[in-house]
Amino acid sequence: MNNEDAAGITMTDLHWKSAFDLAAMIRQRELAPSELMAATLKRIEALNPSINAFCAMRADEAIAEARALDEKIARGEKVGPLAGVPLGVKDLEGVAGMATTFGSVPFKNNIAKEDSIQVARLKAAGAIVVGKTNTPEFGYMAFTRNLLYGVTRNPWNLERTPGGSSGGSSAAVASGMVPLATASDWGGSIRVPACYTGCFGIKSTQGLIPAYPRLGMTQWVDFAMVGPITRTVRDAAIYLDAVVGYHPVDASSLRHPGFSFDATLEKLPARLRIAFHPDFGHPVQPDVRRAVAAAVEAFKELGHAVTVLDEQVLETSDAWRTIGSFQTLANLGAFFENNREQYGRSFISGVESATKTTARDYGDAYRVRTRFNEWIRGIFERFDLLLTPTMPSEAFGAAGPPPREIDGRALRDPMEALPFTYPFNFSGHPAATVRAGKTASGLPCGLQIVAERHRDDLVMQAAHGFEIARPWNDDWPRV
Repeated sequence: MNNEDAAGITMTDLHWKSAFDLAAMIRQRELAPSELMAATLKRIEALNPSINAFCAMRADEAIAEARALDEKIARGEKVGPLAGVPLGVKDLEGVAGMATTFGSVPFKNNIAKEDSIQVARLKAAGAIVVGKTNTPEFGYMAFTRNLLYGVTRNPWNLERTPGGSSGGSSAAVASGMVPLATASDWGGSIRVPACYTGCFGIKSTQGLIPAYPRLGMTQWVDFAMVGPITRTVRDAAIYLDAVVGYHPVDASSLRHPGFSFDATLEKLPARLRIAFHPDFGHPVQPDVRRAVAAAVEAFKELGHAVTVLDEQVLETSDAWRTIGSFQTLANLGAFFENNREQYGRSFISGVESATKTTARDYGDAYRVRTRFNEWIRGIFERFDLLLTPTMPSEAFGAAGPPPREIDGRALRDPMEALPFTYPFNFSGHPAATVRAGKTASGLPCGLQIVAERHRDDLVMQAAHGFEIARPWNDDWPRV
């Protein structure tokens, strides 16, 4: 494709088209997969040196796969719902033949023998992997920096972070490098970067998308979910349709829900009972607070009943950290023995703090988890949805650290810089972020939508309804 084809579609248009539209154009022979891939790789080549979203590429393989798809379409063969769509894969999961480094120096040559489950399913739906996206070491931080590949930057402002741990994925999508990227979320690592870059991201109900063992160990703590970062809700819906459902590798994975997320997007029920908690008792940047409150008004305009909550919310950060750090140590402790100096200092010290965790500590943390579940159970006995800010602040400096104070209030703990996301990893409820608006400095901020477990369809319907009422897909950074 040159600057403009016969249909008047410019290369710039392609960069901002949704995955849904791109796949439709390819199926209808309005766009060749090889043309789209060539434009994608050219944009990555131009933008990635300043943003550092991609840490490894498979350009030759992607072009070859796109050309093979050209030929398949020319023969009239059926192609999948994501046919020819360029895909970024977070460097915490496997792409066969590429290194899965986890953003960690000791694993720089850790070549994957096979694709992760969701990557394999996305490829089966027709998506083409173009490369791996950067992540903090083992996804441990809410900003994206590591000793192996350096700092990833926010395309809205290169001095700011795109968040973490899926920061490379969010930066790639928000800058128009790719329309889809995989992500994962242990304490907010889909929703934090999606919020900071104005994208859409959803952490699903635990088990909806099967997980793949990390370094040979099946996780027993059910905090971490894999999923999408996209520019539109519909793109996330077709992504979910491609990846959900039981897989024997993951004993905790759930059977297919029996419906299409894409087909049910328009079916938002009328007159929902919606709770909005503006702060969970934590400080929120004033312009973020205003933007989120204004976003909540969209649900009133859609005819739903919104109740503002001011009740106390149980603090779960210490318990979340106790359980999560212990599992991380169990998974990685043996790898620390001979090369501790190659790991990031904050990462290894945080993980090794779990050596002091006792069985009583672990039990106490699970009791906190039980108490939080009782609170959220009470919420969903009274309401259909819970709304909160996604993050209490706008994106902070690209190399960190997270803010130590918000709205003039000192934060007692780094976890207080992301107080709205990790509780729903703790509880297992589906939670998504939509763009609420922008701060005074022109950076995106987000509204989080939470529903009862296994009501991912309702989260997606509410997000789609909000997107129609408050559209954002015509506003992206001019990189």
